[in-house]
Amino acid sequence: MMLIPVSPSYREGEMIKLFKVKEKQRELAENANGKSPIKKQSAGELRLHKDISELNLHKTCTMAFPNGKDDLMKFEVTIRPDEGYYRGGTFVFSFQISSIYPHEAPKVKCKTKVYHPNIDLEGNVCLNILREDWKPVLNINTIIYGLFHLFTEPNHEDPLNQDAAAVLRDNPKLFESNVRRAMTGGYMGQTFFPRCI
Repeated sequence: MMLIPVSPSYREGEMIKLFKVKEKQRELAENANGKSPIKKQSAGELRLHKDISELNLHKTCTMAFPNGKDDLMKFEVTIRPDEGYYRGGTFVFSFQISSIYPHEAPKVKCKTKVYHPNIDLEGNVCLNILREDWKPVLNINTIIYGLFHLFTEPNHEDPLNQDAAAVLRDNPKLFESNVRRAMTGGYMGQTFFPRCI
């Protein structure tokens, strides 16, 4: 018997082809049995399922999935503060989770126009754990609590809305009045704020 040497790269390539063929055969067999093909979940989807199952939301926060259960990577969180300047308001945030979550922070936007030092008029949110302090050990619950905290303790030291931050820093009573006026609907300077209370 004569042995013919085979290069390792040739064997690896054959193994990869073999796995692809077996995967295709399994897919075809499932389709022939009337089953729909099984969509593999990304690591981000698996982690998000875990985060959602372990959620411990504040009593004034709710979560909704506008695209249904088939798209858990996009959802909304509604926060209704029961204390502080924003008491009684309703603020909706959209979350978009990437397939590489938790290695990348979720993209979070405030859909409610709000007069706030840490949220600009386009809905961008200034929360350190969504930027430079994000770590994969953090989760959705942590972000929601961070957002809730922005409404109970707005921070004038790291603002996105410079005007609101300056008013909060220099004249908290005027800031409170401005927040109430914006939440009841109407103009603040040249900017219109829809009613959110």
